[in-house]
Amino acid sequence: MRARKLAWSVVLATSLAAQAALAATAAAQPAAPVKAPACDPTQTEPRYRGKVPSPQQVLGMELGERQVTAAESDRYLETVAAKSERVISGTLAESAQGRPLKYAIAGKPNLLSRAGLAKVRAEAALLRDPRTPEALAKRITERGVPILWVSGNVHGDEPSGTDAALQVLRDLGDRTDCAATNVLDNALVIILPTQNPDGREAETRQNAYGFDMNRDWFARTQPETDGKLAMLDQYPPALYIDAHEMGGDSYFFPPNADPIYHETPEQAIGWINDLYGAAMAAEFRRQGIDFFNRDVYDLFYQGYGDTVPTTAFHAAGMTYEKGGESPYPDRFREQYLTQWVTLSAAAGKRRTILSEWRQMAVDAYAQGKAGQLEPNQIYNPPNQIDRPVPDRKVRHYFLRADDKAKRAQVQTIVRRLQRMGVRVERLSKPLTVPDFKAYGRPEAKTTLPAGTYWVPMAQGQKHWVQAMLNEDSYTPFPYFYDVTAWSLPLLGNVQGGSSGTELRPRASSVPALKEEGAEKAASRHGKAPKIGVLQLSETSSSARQSAGWLRHKLDREWKLPFTLLSPADVAAGKLGGVEVLLVPNGPAATAYNGLGDGGRAALQKWTQDGGRYVGWQGGTELAARLGLTTTQLSEPTSDIPGTLLRVDVDGKSPLARNVGATAWQFYSYDVVMRQADPAKVAVAYPATTSPDWFVSGFERGASELGGTAAVVDEAVGEGRTVLFGGEPNFRAFTDGTAKLLVNAILGPDPAPGAAILASPSGTAAKQAAALPQAESPIRVSVKAADAARTVALLRSVGAKWAERRNGGAVHYVIDNPRGLSVDHHPFAGRLASQIRKSGVTPIAVTLP
Repeated sequence: MRARKLAWSVVLATSLAAQAALAATAAAQPAAPVKAPACDPTQTEPRYRGKVPSPQQVLGMELGERQVTAAESDRYLETVAAKSERVISGTLAESAQGRPLKYAIAGKPNLLSRAGLAKVRAEAALLRDPRTPEALAKRITERGVPILWVSGNVHGDEPSGTDAALQVLRDLGDRTDCAATNVLDNALVIILPTQNPDGREAETRQNAYGFDMNRDWFARTQPETDGKLAMLDQYPPALYIDAHEMGGDSYFFPPNADPIYHETPEQAIGWINDLYGAAMAAEFRRQGIDFFNRDVYDLFYQGYGDTVPTTAFHAAGMTYEKGGESPYPDRFREQYLTQWVTLSAAAGKRRTILSEWRQMAVDAYAQGKAGQLEPNQIYNPPNQIDRPVPDRKVRHYFLRADDKAKRAQVQTIVRRLQRMGVRVERLSKPLTVPDFKAYGRPEAKTTLPAGTYWVPMAQGQKHWVQAMLNEDSYTPFPYFYDVTAWSLPLLGNVQGGSSGTELRPRASSVPALKEEGAEKAASRHGKAPKIGVLQLSETSSSARQSAGWLRHKLDREWKLPFTLLSPADVAAGKLGGVEVLLVPNGPAATAYNGLGDGGRAALQKWTQDGGRYVGWQGGTELAARLGLTTTQLSEPTSDIPGTLLRVDVDGKSPLARNVGATAWQFYSYDVVMRQADPAKVAVAYPATTSPDWFVSGFERGASELGGTAAVVDEAVGEGRTVLFGGEPNFRAFTDGTAKLLVNAILGPDPAPGAAILASPSGTAAKQAAALPQAESPIRVSVKAADAARTVALLRSVGAKWAERRNGGAVHYVIDNPRGLSVDHHPFAGRLASQIRKSGVTPIAVTLP
């Protein structure tokens, strides 16, 4: 009967009734785990019971001899779970190609029963809830256990973390020595060996749809990411290990590089730097293993496997990177070492971790109630803060729901917030807000209608609320491992804003929104045309990703059939029957050459005979080279590494349907488009003097975009070209501009206007042909006075670059012909620190 009552109470864990129920039964709980005597985690001789078969017995080899396949990883995980009472297993998702994402939970047998796991989840929920009485929270910290996660292989071509995680699982399932029992007695460990089984089988960084899933965490577009986060919500981590590989043969573990996002909890940074980072540094020094830290890998973009666990769950998000040029046994051994040392360090600080984990939620609530945003900080002197967080109170965010055309986008945002534990309410009566600051606008007295969604900052998820609903990320330091803007309302192009006033709205809690089934895009526009997707290259990383993001939208969201084409297919006459040709990003010169004379002529004729060519980035450059536009393209002189800029939408354009007067364009070193005929400009960057001009994220020199075109729409013979300068479907989460794209695919033609004929010898074509071609380049911008030192450094590392000067700045675009990501590039990762060591303060350093 007691077990039944306990099980029922934990189901209601987050309610005040559950708090009382758990408090009442606290006296009946088992005694706190006895702290193990001093026991070195790496120098203790392992002792195995023999209940769990060895990898040799199951797989015919020992772990670390070679990388296991995804199927072998699953088989060994299930074997351990079947043979050990300390391990259970499950499947948290299926990959895009239908492979399971298997996980294991390891702990003391009494914790692995249904009631035991429910109790762990309930206690975690209570510690995360600032409303939980302190006496109850203290009892939980005395007796409870933290949840620790170990994961590997989010990048499919970085395999060794998987094998190491399987070894950790075997040790927790079968060892009897004090090092293993110390972890088992003081933690619940969740092991997800393979986060990207499709990529592991294909030996590609991305998944089957071309997504880098270490950039997908907040948007959850991929089933692998979504299932993982749903499991994290059930078992919220105090530690999340994300095991990667990189170039070279060294090892990286935190402390991290600057910049660090301003809403990252200080206690978590203390764990990352002073507990886990320090423990591993000591062990690596003892064993004489090469390592580095405070370089390359930052904690800024809120879409990584370390930043999201840290900001959203108040965990220590730990990125581990082992050099992929080491022999595989060494990669396996060092990955295992970091995982085992980290788990051991956490187990040794169980009470402290639970207490500080609780305190982070309490602090977040207090900050939100006071309207205090965390300031920007520098963690690695001599770096200096480039941009402080504004001294403005933010107590509330609001999302307007009175535009029926934006209903789906607003509900997507609300659902994403709710699924990360954010409390969302809805105004039951109109609310007058004296200091309402609509996104990208000045404060003004505003009355918000009933039905508006209200997200108070006074809650334990305050850090995550700010991360997701911010107007700007306030980049503190001009080094960019990834993008600098990701605000959900801006990405979705929905109306909303913030207030710092103490308000008491009349509102009711919003029940958990269910995911709406994908609506066929054609159902909103009529019969779908026959669509072709021209992927500009099979080997280019930018082409694979942009085409993959598009395939995801067409397959899963818009439900639009399409035919995938290559330049060789076009040359072979396979455009027949295609009505709309989508040409995403990729190397335009490669595609132009691959088309050959026959393919180029076929594409020109197809467009002039009535085809609709819709291109972006490299696809836009290709159209210009073919003479399919009069728009002139030029290389940017600004530094905009992945930023959102407001754009004006021509309401008379068929692209404007259900978009609104403005949208937010994601821009990252894209071509600048100038179109002399305003009638051909469907979307434009406002003049810098316009009240519409606003930039969210880092920029230097963005004013060059003022008054230029973001999207052009031009008649070509009987056909039409719609060309975007930037990516309208970045990572499949820029839903606002994706609506422009779906309108370009399915909407009507614009009002008749003067048509052009393909002119491959015209000015626009010549300018496009002269554009530099760079695959996933490294970009460095410095003051002119620092140019000589910068050139000397670039020469010393063997870089090849193109140089351009603009006023007092010099921009170096460094060739990266293999399209290597920064963590696999031979020198990109260390470049920022080398620049600083050379005495140069850069304007910007942007890595691929």
